Amino acid sequence: MRSLSYRGVITVVFVACGVAAPLRAQTDVEHPPDEPPLVALAAIDFGRQVIQQPAGPPPTPRHTGIKAMLKGLVIDLKYLPSRENLFWAGVSGGLALAVHPLDDDLNRKLVGNSTAENIFKAGEVLGEMGTLLGSATAVYAVGRLKDQPRVSHVGMDLIQSLAIAEGLTETLKYATRRERPDLSGRNSFPSGHAADTFAFATALERHLGWRYAVPAYVFSSYVAISRLPANRHWLSDAVFGAAVGIIAGRTVTSHQAHPFPVAVTHVPGGAAVLYVYRNQ
Repeated sequence: MRSLSYRGVITVVFVACGVAAPLRAQTDVEHPPDEPPLVALAAIDFGRQVIQQPAGPPPTPRHTGIKAMLKGLVIDLKYLPSRENLFWAGVSGGLALAVHPLDDDLNRKLVGNSTAENIFKAGEVLGEMGTLLGSATAVYAVGRLKDQPRVSHVGMDLIQSLAIAEGLTETLKYATRRERPDLSGRNSFPSGHAADTFAFATALERHLGWRYAVPAYVFSSYVAISRLPANRHWLSDAVFGAAVGIIAGRTVTSHQAHPFPVAVTHVPGGAAVLYVYRNQ
């Protein structure tokens, strides 16, 4: 198995966020013995504040033309280095490491399995950049031609999310140089299909809400897993690729999101990563 080195994983986490904003250390948090563990509190706060925030669709800009789209893409790059994105990269890097030992066994079970190959065969085409970019461009064009700024804004954000996801993916592939399961090249980590489809789904979720975005996330998961029976990616590639897409989609659509003050504090027997909620 072509494994990821610790150096490669560290590179992945920091390249994914660019030059991440420094975390503000807060070590004066006291933890009364009769309260839930700090790690549990951190998980609850993370689930409530990160997954559900920001609420509501992003406001429609005054202009949604090509010039405005290119300008927005430059702004996206400015917002890419953030504590929130560093947090997402750190969590997803940990998940990729956690599933890394399963890579070989899972691929052996799926590759050559006719049932799995038939079920997931369409994922390669559906998750290609041409398919996704064509869909995003069609949404954008309809909005522009019919003078519907909200529709063109959705298309614009889809295009920008795909651009950011693809840029991050190619940078990470070059930095990590992980070999593909089929030995066809050293550009396995992360999965571009997973990154692009999850970027697409995340942008939709912000504009349309969970009711309409659930099918998009199901589709993204299908595409990500389809790369395993095709013997083009490992499970850990798909896991981190999905996170790259989420980072891209949230960066494009969440410029006004509240900052996420993260703290590392000592607890008996180890350390805990805290998300400190501030009622603003």
